[in-house]
Amino acid sequence: MSQQHPAAPAHHSTAATVAAVADRRSDWWRDAVIYQVYPRSFADSNGDGMGDLEGVRSRLPYLRDLGVDAVWLSPFYASPQADAGYDVADYRAVDPMFGNLLDADALIRDAHELGLRIIVDLVPNHSSDQHEWFKRALAEGPGSPLRERYHFRPGKGKNGELPPNDWESIFGGPAWTRVADGEWYLHLFAPEQPDFNWQHPAVGDEFRSILRFWLDMGVDGFRIDVAHGLVKADGLPDLGSHDQLKLLGNDVMPFFDQDGVHAIYRQWRLILDEYAGERIFVAEAWTPTVERTANYVRPDELHQAFNFQYLSAEWDAKELRTVIDRTLEAMRPVGAPATWVLSNHDVTRHATRFANPPGLGTQIRTAGDRELGLRRARAATLLMLALPGSAYIYQGEELGLPDVVDLPDEVRQDPAYFRGAGQDGFRDGCRVPIPWTRTGSSYGFGSGGSWLPQPASWGELSVEAQTGVPGSTLELYRTALAVRRTQSDLGAGEAVEWLRAPEGVLAFRRGEFVCVTNTTGESVTAPSYGRVLLASGEVTEAGGETKVPADTTVWWTTVA
Repeated sequence: MSQQHPAAPAHHSTAATVAAVADRRSDWWRDAVIYQVYPRSFADSNGDGMGDLEGVRSRLPYLRDLGVDAVWLSPFYASPQADAGYDVADYRAVDPMFGNLLDADALIRDAHELGLRIIVDLVPNHSSDQHEWFKRALAEGPGSPLRERYHFRPGKGKNGELPPNDWESIFGGPAWTRVADGEWYLHLFAPEQPDFNWQHPAVGDEFRSILRFWLDMGVDGFRIDVAHGLVKADGLPDLGSHDQLKLLGNDVMPFFDQDGVHAIYRQWRLILDEYAGERIFVAEAWTPTVERTANYVRPDELHQAFNFQYLSAEWDAKELRTVIDRTLEAMRPVGAPATWVLSNHDVTRHATRFANPPGLGTQIRTAGDRELGLRRARAATLLMLALPGSAYIYQGEELGLPDVVDLPDEVRQDPAYFRGAGQDGFRDGCRVPIPWTRTGSSYGFGSGGSWLPQPASWGELSVEAQTGVPGSTLELYRTALAVRRTQSDLGAGEAVEWLRAPEGVLAFRRGEFVCVTNTTGESVTAPSYGRVLLASGEVTEAGGETKVPADTTVWWTTVA
């Protein structure tokens, strides 16, 4: 007699989940599931079309019930918003579009009462050009002590008309802008984002003070933006024969992943360790290899680092296993947890990435086969949540949201879109405000529309439409996170035991837990390892075997 297992049961009581979230054990971050909130696109409390802190605060119970451990908030600091808040004018103030410091304080307090931790973004590589230091540096002219806190240089050429070196901005075009008095300043991103000079002691002093300000406010940690970029090679040498694409190879670029960054993080760790409650750092560190990523999470430095090698992997069993093995091997010597991620605010959502042919990278312009993409995304999520370590979820992925690839040019705001020079500039597609209800001007995001237009089809992808619906993507996430908490073999760990499996299939054991992921386009037959806990698609068991459909992940427990 055969038995079918649905993708996920309907939503159930969250009492056990809430109790587990409230557990303040040490090393909580080793197996934490952390949810990224992009504030401008999460919830709008005042109807101006832009998400805000009060909106986030109102939706905290949803995140508690989803079953996550912590919330990472993208920047909400005072900013001209040249790069969606990653150009900070005042690191100790909330931008009025998001609220004020009292709103931030209330959000942190409410989160803690619900058993959720709060991680805030820190942007130490660059400031806004409207930061008081930079404005004074421009006003005071060449030789100003304030200019030493940034990278001001005379130009090359007969009259200084050429940039000081050949570096290019990540957003396209030269990494240098000339000011009225003839000097040039460095900006690895937009011209509105001048890079700090971390060799100047005032910069380090300022950021240690900023850390204490937010730690005293009660935040539980920091996500460090461009953690690999703070220190530049001495003398700011030309790239010469280097190509920026070698960032993804084995070469260390003169402006990224310099060894000097580690002294900064060792100083920061001393500050963090003064505070009770297991506060943490997580690094956005794009490095040539996962082995170099491990340098950031040595015992006296940061706690976690995003695994971009995993995020960039194709939907292919061989490639995924290689990245998983290398990650676990690299993290083991430094005693850090692996940190898995599939989507964020800078890359195409994995429901769209996996809907397209391989080899297109992490920014994609076409919708692809959406049904295929969602099926693979669900399977990829269960695979990620089964691996040893911590995992990050980007807002809306629990709804199966795709990227919005057909936004009109006139509504786009990604600065890279306007810079050209080979840059895609399509990050707006993953930043469209998420839907909460089936109807309304912005599907429950707010009462006054949304800053980026939402597709008409998003009402059926909303939280309201999916809550309580067996097999919905939202209920799959809720159930997966609940199961992850109840299975002692899931979460933290250093290794997996690989099992024999057909080509294109990943199968591993962790104690009494077994995960099988079929990345092929066809159904495969696997042993029935015990009792099915959860599956991303319909599976059928008969005669001691399980039929696993194409692009599906299954969880088992060997305990009857």
